[in-house]
Amino acid sequence: MLFARRMQAGPAVSADREDVPHGVRIAGAWSWRFVAIAAAVAIVIWLIMQFSIIVIPLLLAALLTALLGPAVDGLARHRWPHGLAVALALVALIVIVGGLAWLAVAQIRAEYPQLQQRAVSFWAETQTWVLSLPFGISEQNVRDFGTNILGTLRDDLSSILSSALTVGSSVGHFAAGLLLTVFALIFTLGDGRSIWRWLLGLLPERARPAADGAAKTGWVTLGNFVRVQVLVAFIDAVGIGLGAYILGLFFPGGMPLVIPIAILVFLGSFIPIIGAVVTGAIAVLVAVISFGFWPGVIMLGIVLLVQQIESHVLQPLIMGTAVKVHPLAVVVAVAAGSTVAGIAGALFAVPTVAFLNSFVKTIAAGSWRTNPNPTIQDVVS
Repeated sequence: MLFARRMQAGPAVSADREDVPHGVRIAGAWSWRFVAIAAAVAIVIWLIMQFSIIVIPLLLAALLTALLGPAVDGLARHRWPHGLAVALALVALIVIVGGLAWLAVAQIRAEYPQLQQRAVSFWAETQTWVLSLPFGISEQNVRDFGTNILGTLRDDLSSILSSALTVGSSVGHFAAGLLLTVFALIFTLGDGRSIWRWLLGLLPERARPAADGAAKTGWVTLGNFVRVQVLVAFIDAVGIGLGAYILGLFFPGGMPLVIPIAILVFLGSFIPIIGAVVTGAIAVLVAVISFGFWPGVIMLGIVLLVQQIESHVLQPLIMGTAVKVHPLAVVVAVAAGSTVAGIAGALFAVPTVAFLNSFVKTIAAGSWRTNPNPTIQDVVS
């Protein structure tokens, strides 16, 4: 009886397969797998967004660990106690970040009145120039334009005030995230290898060697990426800051906010594309308000020159071919990251892509079998 049923089912199944073209079957197989992968990715992104107050500090701690880890290991090799090496790295980080923040705030407070006066003068000169244009623009039109801007700001005041009511919770979230970042950084610097061995133990035993070797390659890539990004950001800040200072030498009163602009450029360089555009626009705007149109054009030329040197000379020369991510991948990653998670997404997009790029390449090439402990020379070569 069972044999007879199989004989009856066999032709039906064969007929069904013959009715569905081979290309459609392949497309269907790929489609449900793609849907499953997309659903898994969507769930992961949703979970990250729901727990962003935890995920963002942990990712930031991972970047800082990749940056400070070699310094801690170097001190440990010179027979420093490991705890003392971690403490020294943390103190150095806090002193540098706090010093930059204090210097920027002090400079802004000192030069803000002068910049405010120049902004008022710039607005008056702009009004005079607009009225002199042969387009029939009257002084009343200019006043109406200003009134409309003030009216828009006044209409949005309620939303601004309502947003201000959430400052307490925002400050609380920021403080909690900062404490979690410091807490996680202490443990990842002090006991990161043990934490990784525990995470690795959660995987199936057969997958552990491949995951371990690929993750080590990705971690070396990430550390090199972060350190090089700090160097490139420093060069950008020095180049644009020096250009702003030299521009100020040719005009009375000098270029205001040179140091804060350089600090903003340094911080903005960690967000590819968006950071460079925003900080460069601020530098140009300050130059236009302070000195006029043509000095602003000169400042724009300085910003573009520094950014072009950074993009086409420093990045390929210092970063190395193994760490460099294709510009299209950078643009797509930054756009996707900023769409999903705003500034935080734009900040972590490129490091994540750099890590995953090395991770997947190592798995695909099978180099984890022959070189389970890669060095920076293996990654960059």
